[in-house]
Amino acid sequence: MIKTTRQKQKELTRQRIIDTAFYLYSSKGFSTTTNIIAQEAGISHGSIFVHFPTREILQLSVLEHFADKVGNELHKLSVSDSTIKELLLAHIQILEDYEAFYKNIISELSSLPQETKTLLISIQSIMSHHMSIVIEQEQKNGMVKDIPLHMLFNTWMGLLHYYLQNSELFAPESSVLKLYRKELVDTFMKLILK
Repeated sequence: MIKTTRQKQKELTRQRIIDTAFYLYSSKGFSTTTNIIAQEAGISHGSIFVHFPTREILQLSVLEHFADKVGNELHKLSVSDSTIKELLLAHIQILEDYEAFYKNIISELSSLPQETKTLLISIQSIMSHHMSIVIEQEQKNGMVKDIPLHMLFNTWMGLLHYYLQNSELFAPESSVLKLYRKELVDTFMKLILK
């Protein structure tokens, strides 16, 4: 079915709202009002509510868009024969591409709606799944210590989140993930390798 000009315009407006909200949530945080998003997107405030009935639905839509991007990039890793080090470096690269947005998610998580928290868990589950495949193989090959997979994953995520939430201390003027990428991966690898 061929889309009408009106349908195409409506889709473009919806995507502009999502892109603008993503940018503002990255730079200003999730408390950014829909009025500011509308101004930045160059649309009327009411137009936002034509596409997203509530602020929470807009936030969830932006997070779903983010989850799709991250999930697709992580899935690409699972189809290759990555080592754990390659997987961790790729994970940091993916998060680095969305660092400000992801940092705000984990920093503001307690104030976000439950649906947002659930979606973040699903994003982390994707990484956990891919990481477990690689680690199980490397444990079978005798390269990785016999540590429960959930503890390995939670340690990795805790390390990343600690640096992200304290990025003003570690890298006040730049990307903490870019600056500490090698050190984070190398340190984690020293902890888990036999």
